[in-house]
This record gives sequence, C-alpha cells and structure tokens, in this order.
Amino acid sequence: MAHLSDTVWQMLEGSTVTFEIFCVTLVLALPLGVLASLGRLSAFRPVSLLMELYVWLMRGTPLMLQLLFVYFALPMVGIRLPDMAAALLAFTLNYAAYFAEIFRAGLEAVPKGQYEAAKTLGMSYPQTMRRIILPQVIRIVLPPVSNETINLVKDTSLIYILAMNDLLRVARTIVQREFDMTPFLIAGLFYLAMTFVLTWMFKRLEAHYGKYDN
Repeated sequence: MAHLSDTVWQMLEGSTVTFEIFCVTLVLALPLGVLASLGRLSAFRPVSLLMELYVWLMRGTPLMLQLLFVYFALPMVGIRLPDMAAALLAFTLNYAAYFAEIFRAGLEAVPKGQYEAAKTLGMSYPQTMRRIILPQVIRIVLPPVSNETINLVKDTSLIYILAMNDLLRVARTIVQREFDMTPFLIAGLFYLAMTFVLTWMFKRLEAHYGKYDN
C-alpha cells in the first residue's frame, strides 16, 4: 500500500506539469484563435493571406514536429527558450490555428444581415462583435471547441519527447524502474478524469447557451 501511495504521489507531481501545459495553452490559444479568425476574414488581403498561411502551416504539420523545431531548431539561430516556454510556444501556436478555423466557421455562420443591422443602429465594429456576433458564435463553436480541448489534454503527453517530467514520463520512469505496469493504468485514469470533467463542463455550457436557440 505504501508503495502504491508513493507511486500515486510521484504521478501527481508529474500531472502538475501536464495540467500547467493544458491550462496555459488554453488561456493563450483561445484568444489568439479568435484574433486569427478575424484576420482570416479581414478585408485587408495581406492580413487574410498571412493568417491563411499560418493556419495551413500549423494544421498541415504534426505537433510533434513543431515541438522539435521550437526546442532544437530555434537555438541554432540564437533563440533559446526554457523547456516549459518552448513547449507552451509550440502548443499555443498549434492550437490557436485549430481554434481559428473553428471560430472562422462560427463567424461565417452568423447571417450577414445582423452585421448590417448593427451598422444601421450606429454600432461600431467592436461593439457589434462583442454584443451581437460573439454571443452567437460561442453557442455555435462550443461542440468543436470541446473536442479540441479534450484533444489538448491527450496531446500534452507529447512533451515527453522534450524530457519534461510530465505525467506520462513519470509513469514510464516508474515502470522501467519497478517493472510494474500499474503506473500506466494510473496515468490512464488521470487522463480519463480530466476528460470526464471537461466533457461535463462543456455539456453544461452547451445546455446553457442552447436555451437561447429560439
């Protein structure tokens, strides 16, 4: 029993790294995704093309490759980042691109007439977005954002390649040392618990915003 409690405690310490990567990435990637989606829909063609290139690049290459590029390639040009900062940069840029496409689709789903009506009422573009468009977009994008957020929980395991002591790396270290597969089972339970909580939270949010469908 003492051995099991020691294992769980070590894995809890590893899960703090996983949780930190998840939370910071989500906090940074969501607003960046909104800005990138607005950039893609911009009437200013250079901005639109730049955001389109960014989204294509981030979605068209594996997150693992992006992690390796930030961690190993940037130092070759004199840009050296701490392990955590390197991981967060890669995760944020990657997930912001996915969120950008989700929000772009949500923005395009709002009828054009609502923009015109707000303009007729004398509302500025920021006011229109904040008061009329974004509340509708939130309801539309909640399901795909929920899916991407759950994917983010699982993708945090990729920081294992950067030799960071996240949940999965701690589990593998204990398995190699103790020749016991229990840590992998515990790690699976940790991931399942996180995805369960997120699924429950997003279902509540969808139910809340669903009240305004009509």
